[in-house]
Amino acid sequence: MMKYLQKLGKSLMLPVATLPVAGILMGIGYWIDPTGWGGNSAVAAFLLKAGGAIIDNMAILFAIGVAVGMADDNDGTAALAGLVSWLMLTTLLSTGAVAMFRGIPVEEVPAAFGKTQTQFIGILCGIIGSTCYNKFKNTKLPDFLAFFSGKRSVAIVTAGFTIVAALVLYFVWPIIFGGLVAFGKGILGLGALGAGIYGFLNRLLIPFGLHHALNSVFWFDVAGINDLGNFWSGEGTLGTTGQYMAGFFPVMMFGLPAAALAMYHTAKDNKKKVAAGLLGAAALCSFFTGVTEPLEFAFMFLAPALYAVHALLTGISVALVAMLPARAGFQFSAGLVDFALSFKAPMAQNPLLLLPIGLVFGGIYYAVFRFVITAFNLKTPGREDDDITDEEMNVRLANNDYTGIAATVLAGLGGKSNITSVDNCITRLRLEIKDYTKIDEKKIKSAGVAGVIRPSKNSVQVIVGTQVQFVADEFKKMLKNA
Repeated sequence: MMKYLQKLGKSLMLPVATLPVAGILMGIGYWIDPTGWGGNSAVAAFLLKAGGAIIDNMAILFAIGVAVGMADDNDGTAALAGLVSWLMLTTLLSTGAVAMFRGIPVEEVPAAFGKTQTQFIGILCGIIGSTCYNKFKNTKLPDFLAFFSGKRSVAIVTAGFTIVAALVLYFVWPIIFGGLVAFGKGILGLGALGAGIYGFLNRLLIPFGLHHALNSVFWFDVAGINDLGNFWSGEGTLGTTGQYMAGFFPVMMFGLPAAALAMYHTAKDNKKKVAAGLLGAAALCSFFTGVTEPLEFAFMFLAPALYAVHALLTGISVALVAMLPARAGFQFSAGLVDFALSFKAPMAQNPLLLLPIGLVFGGIYYAVFRFVITAFNLKTPGREDDDITDEEMNVRLANNDYTGIAATVLAGLGGKSNITSVDNCITRLRLEIKDYTKIDEKKIKSAGVAGVIRPSKNSVQVIVGTQVQFVADEFKKMLKNA
């Protein structure tokens, strides 16, 4: 299970890499025009629309990215299947479609169906698309249906499985969503403790897209709290209103950036530059705009236990701030932009007090993340299992006959029939095989490769060096021509 989650986490790196810049663009646009959101400035509108095009469609990026990343050979057909699944699932579960199915007005459709275009649904569609691709990409049909054989059958099969998934979610999604709303209403009387429980669940539910259910209870007017609306309108209670928002500022402005620094410092030396690119941009995005998904999705599946720690620390921050005379609020998210703007809000109370609290939480996040990552050897960005040594980086193949090298390696692995999947990292071919007794390491090494590693009974890694991509391409061509 953990191996599957780590593979899922790696598959998210491609779409996640596009998110930080989008968040920063939106933050700058919001900074330029904090009240009109582009209505008072063409430049702000341009930046907000540019960033929003990506952030608002994050779930679609996840559907495509997960489908490609989880496919055996990262083929684009899987991406098409993931997109097909997304289009069908979100259409079948839309409020308009549900109103038609039930023969009722759109206004009477359960609120859950208005929250289906989430990251969770995107990831689910990516998994459906990639699974169908892996299982049916080599399907052979009778001659009269030959046109739909092989990869052309994948989207068709994906459509069938998506319909089944839609039927399940049609009944399950409203129950889960409604249950969370009821739970949120049930903890209203717990004061600061309830705020902390909300903060904890707010983060914990983000991977499933179900945090919207709790947000609707505490931030909006589902249960009469309307923490966000009352904070800005001045209709709340000074010292109480804002308690479900203020505690997020120390986490988003200080805690998560400090966590990113801890992940950078614990990354392997030869991967620090790569980790710095992702983590640095995501940390800036969190601090400046309060958009945390680029950073959170970078480790939530690679190290789920660490994400649970993050959720717990968030709950503690929200509970602690709720007990203090410190209130700040947001219209977009708990980043620097909204923090500065909330100074003038009617319900603001000692907002500067959140800065020292944030510094303390930054230190806590850094210390806790660094300890947990190293103590339990968690696979955060830059700490993945594909260890790349300096020797591997310096491997040079004796010749540039990539086809010949791939053919020799394939023969040494027992031939095409013995290969179940092939992938590559920076320097290695990473393969899954059926029968380990068919492996001939001497034959493989005769291709001029640096070595063979066998992590498990059905896994083989062939150290090729930085030219591995060319060998992998030829290797995959040979498998396709089976």
